[in-house]
Amino acid sequence: MALANFFGKTALAITHVLRDLDYSSLSDLIGRHVIGLVFDDKAAGSFEGRIALELSTNLLSRLYPRIRFMPKGSTADSFGHDLVSIAKSINPAIEIDDAAPPTAALVVGEHACENVSPAIYVGSDRWIARTSMSEPLSNATSEIPFGAAAAACLGNANLFRVVFQNYLSEATTDTVAALSLIDCEADSDLNGPGQLTLTLEPTRLVGVGAIGNATVWALARAKGLSGDLHLIDHEDIELSNLQRYVLSTQNDESSQKIALAERELSATELKAIPHYKRWGEYLRDEDIWQLPCVSVAVDTAEDRQAVQAALPKFLVNAWTQTGDLGVSRHSFVGDNACLCCLYFPDEKSNSRDQIIAAAIGLPHAVIQIRTLLYQGKAIGKDLLEQAAVAMGIPFEDVAEFQDEPIEEFYTRAVCGGLILKLGGTLNPTPLAVPLAFQSAMAGILLASETVIYHAKLRSRDIQPLTRLDLLRPLSSKLNHPARKHYSGRCICQDPDFIQSYTAKYDGLS
Repeated sequence: MALANFFGKTALAITHVLRDLDYSSLSDLIGRHVIGLVFDDKAAGSFEGRIALELSTNLLSRLYPRIRFMPKGSTADSFGHDLVSIAKSINPAIEIDDAAPPTAALVVGEHACENVSPAIYVGSDRWIARTSMSEPLSNATSEIPFGAAAAACLGNANLFRVVFQNYLSEATTDTVAALSLIDCEADSDLNGPGQLTLTLEPTRLVGVGAIGNATVWALARAKGLSGDLHLIDHEDIELSNLQRYVLSTQNDESSQKIALAERELSATELKAIPHYKRWGEYLRDEDIWQLPCVSVAVDTAEDRQAVQAALPKFLVNAWTQTGDLGVSRHSFVGDNACLCCLYFPDEKSNSRDQIIAAAIGLPHAVIQIRTLLYQGKAIGKDLLEQAAVAMGIPFEDVAEFQDEPIEEFYTRAVCGGLILKLGGTLNPTPLAVPLAFQSAMAGILLASETVIYHAKLRSRDIQPLTRLDLLRPLSSKLNHPARKHYSGRCICQDPDFIQSYTAKYDGLS
């Protein structure tokens, strides 16, 4: 079977959501499926159709080992070769099946797929994403990627629910659904322009991980954008990142994350300015004072708080977490929450040493693990043997890590999915690993919100918080209020911070 060499991380993401499915059962289940991607000349000949097809192929190839491309027409057949190249760049072992009947399919274009069931139709109209289980959907002729990209994510989410329906409590699909990115409402017909001519104010994208990857992917395909986009991230690509990083291919392991983003933007009018450093180092080295717009795609509450503490004029934040994904919009003054309010530390969270100790089944070894983390020392044979016993795996299968730092063992073997692949257990499961279509949707929302803010595309404000759960049908209520933190202790309620913010941007439009 053509499972990707990063499938361990994929298994970790899926088993976090589907707790009754172990690695072996997952491999067997996913190997029985042949996923079809059906598309016609209209889809392959339109900008929005190609966006939906490219992102759908990108996401499918990170999860499913067997795909059948089913072009309908000469233009579609020609474009199909490009899609095969995308799939193989992500998983060289992927099986491109030209004969087996699909067990489920995504359909882009106006071709009625009568011989495949279930068939999930996706379409788009500029800033609106659509999906249907019953009839083909068209793609508009605009040069806007956001609706089409969101449609690909919705289609992949519905496909996931079909494939894993026996393991999901609410696995029903979206019979018919639409999502407008202009007002972030389901079944809304509010739309935006079909072309853009827009110069962004200097914008900082903080975090170029899974969400940041998708943000850059979308911005790079938004024709008519120009301006400076600062890319701030201090990490490199690991093989396990391919599970959901839409910019990454097999050739990108050990590359800087910002290098992938810079490469993606190289043929656009957006000027990518990479900064291979942490947010605090960036502020110190660049001596930045005014920050017109910051787009946030970092992993932790602490990192988000640090970005907000620098007092950007406007801030857009995207996230994935157990139960939902979403985007939030923040000024600093007014009644609505700042970003710190959303991540205010109401409860004491576990430290890194406690998280690692619990995951490898050695809660009694917290102090020892804390020392190893602080000193950057190897886990060592004795502790690794104890961990192997606790997780139910042979020591020989992980012996290669005994001379590696304990952080490296945790990152590669535990979070990278190796322990699950070996049949071991993690209790509790490590930090939630999103599925590829979840991270991609969060990134698409972040990209569209960044453009909407600069282009002033909303005639009225919407609620500051938008939440989606892609493991269930699209909710009728996606936007939610978010008021300042009830304690009154957040920085946005501190007179000195308010005065500093006002002084920064007084007189600026």
